[in-house]
Amino acid sequence: MLNWQAIDTVFLDMDGTLLDLHFDSHFWLEFIPAVYAEKNQLDPDEARIWLHERIMREVGTLQWYCFDYWSKELDLPITELKAEVADKIGYRDSVQEFLQRVRQTGRRIVIVTNSHRGGVDLKFRHTELESEIDRVISSHDFGVPKEQQLFWEKLQQIEPFDPERTLMVDDSLPVLRSARDYGIAHLLTISQPDSQQPPRDLDDCDFPVLQDFSEVFPD
Repeated sequence: MLNWQAIDTVFLDMDGTLLDLHFDSHFWLEFIPAVYAEKNQLDPDEARIWLHERIMREVGTLQWYCFDYWSKELDLPITELKAEVADKIGYRDSVQEFLQRVRQTGRRIVIVTNSHRGGVDLKFRHTELESEIDRVISSHDFGVPKEQQLFWEKLQQIEPFDPERTLMVDDSLPVLRSARDYGIAHLLTISQPDSQQPPRDLDDCDFPVLQDFSEVFPD
């Protein structure tokens, strides 16, 4: 699936790629609707439907990922509430061994995420990720999400890389298409970002699909 001899730099998404997306899915689809319904004395099902529709209006924008934005919109302390369900934070299968093996080869590992810095800090407190990589860059540092070309241009300025010798792994197909448009040559997506949901139907996917990181351990 990968020619490691053609790869110098490894860019990795965080949520749904390195970490199980179940934490975030549970938070946004179950926990927050329940908190919002209780706070505003709403029917839980109606709150869930309204909140889902409201969030979906921001797909592909930086607001979609921004804790500050949703804290203001929903009048809820998103960062503090995420900490209440942090016990659900966990790695996807074989991730830690993959990171260890890549580091042993001397290749640079950078997390490139759309996650708000509050989310990054929370994940780092509950995993060993911070010590397993070389750097983490959030799209909030640039004010533009990974779905846009400007993100990659800004990334290149502070983390120089050769697109033809870079690997990007991400569960988001729009992000991978954006990376491909920028010229990143080695692209993989994730079959099952959320361990509590079935694998996605990716038969017509533009990219090779990764079931488990053990499939792409470097030699």
